[in-house]
Amino acid sequence: MKCGTTALYQTLRRHPQIYMPSIKEPRFLASDLRARVPRAGESDYPLTLDDYLALFSAAAPHQRTGEATATYIWSRTAADNIADLQPDARIIAILREPACFLHSLHLSLLWWRIETEKDLRKAMALEASRREGRNIPRDSHLPQLLQYSDLVRYVEHLRRYHARFPREQVLVLIYDDLRNDSETTIRRILRFLDVDDRYALDLWKINVTKRTVRSLRLRGALRALTMAEGPISRSAKTAIRAVTTREMRRGAWRTVDRSIVSTAAPAPNAQLMVELRRRFLPEVVALSEYLDRDLVALWGYDELI
Repeated sequence: MKCGTTALYQTLRRHPQIYMPSIKEPRFLASDLRARVPRAGESDYPLTLDDYLALFSAAAPHQRTGEATATYIWSRTAADNIADLQPDARIIAILREPACFLHSLHLSLLWWRIETEKDLRKAMALEASRREGRNIPRDSHLPQLLQYSDLVRYVEHLRRYHARFPREQVLVLIYDDLRNDSETTIRRILRFLDVDDRYALDLWKINVTKRTVRSLRLRGALRALTMAEGPISRSAKTAIRAVTTREMRRGAWRTVDRSIVSTAAPAPNAQLMVELRRRFLPEVVALSEYLDRDLVALWGYDELI
């Protein structure tokens, strides 16, 4: 998540030898990261194995099938579930410098209403209490993602996959490579997937977090009104739905979101970024050794030593 997975998904699904379903992140194989409360628009998400397999029913026999659930990297059950279902699966993981990653993720969690604490430092200070089930936002459907520090234990996450899959079936990429040289990186991925890497690529632009929420309360109220969901009266919901389609409501919400609710994303707090880099330096050193690549220098952590 926040490492170019949407761009990669959109690019790969345009390759004629690859089939990926319209639901980018089914989340089915991360049994420990299921949504705590149902979210509007997620009624099509698979609940059973048959539902999950049905997502790939339209694939042609010659196509390699896949999906792009980014939370699988953090799940403690996904690696085992994937290996049990398909031991020959190819796994692609994309990792990003921890401090920048957490800054970008925090903005997105605010946008998705998983988080309500706008200050990243304060949000991370709540990890212990949230682990005990306290201080979790009411509408947070995936509070597991609020354990920020756990999310950047990259070596621990990778070891779960290497314990179930041979090294040649796991491709670990660095976000910088995907962003700075997308074509070369994606052609490397195509070779890893054993599909034609000479195909004319339709590269999807990487989505950089540029906006954040102006007011969480205002966003919730306007979304409830625009989308006819949440804490508004049943009669109001019925009336809105009677005269609009779901697509009309989504279009209206996007307009409201851009013009009223959202604002330009703030720049990272420089002091906090240094604090986070010092804190996660041991993890970056360990990851460098694990992957045999000097990420300490690539990510500027050598300046901290």
